[in-house]
Amino acid sequence: MRQIAIFASGSGSNFQAIVDAVQAGTLKANIGLLVCDQPGAFVIHRAQSAGIPAFVFRAKDYENKQAFEREIQRHLEAAGVDFIVLAGYMRLIGPTLLESYGGRIVNIHPSLLPAFPGKDAVGQALEAGVKITGVTVHYVDAGMDTGEIIEQEIVRISIGETRDSLQEKIQHVEHHLYPVTLNHLFLTTGY
Repeated sequence: MRQIAIFASGSGSNFQAIVDAVQAGTLKANIGLLVCDQPGAFVIHRAQSAGIPAFVFRAKDYENKQAFEREIQRHLEAAGVDFIVLAGYMRLIGPTLLESYGGRIVNIHPSLLPAFPGKDAVGQALEAGVKITGVTVHYVDAGMDTGEIIEQEIVRISIGETRDSLQEKIQHVEHHLYPVTLNHLFLTTGY
């Protein structure tokens, strides 16, 4: 069974969806570690409630990205992690982790990539006036949301859609799609 780490920076709703899927037995994995770069993030409380250990850090406390990624790597190795799941982690993964976990890091993004990469994909979609957006699960590479696409699901944008209502629709899809995609990935790829 996969030993995963979840990286998150915020409230952790996707973190919770993955925890719930593991506890329900619909995602065959163990969550060995939460990695969080925001000491005040609500996801830390979610991890504590689920009994999942957390490594919490502030990037500014380190000399550079390589230094904090080496520290993260030590925690991943100590927890026996063999797969990384990004769930609202707001930093690009650098060479240190990519070299060690290349092909074993995935992310979820609130658009149909390659459309609307980066921050505020919901706002980008609304500003562009598109009629559909969606959710993408993809492998992580050195670029911003440029890795190979694993799975996507469409979300229709209604007339009069607001940022909040669209965000809610997208999160509803994310919370279902991410655990299902991860489980399929683990079962079919040998991860």
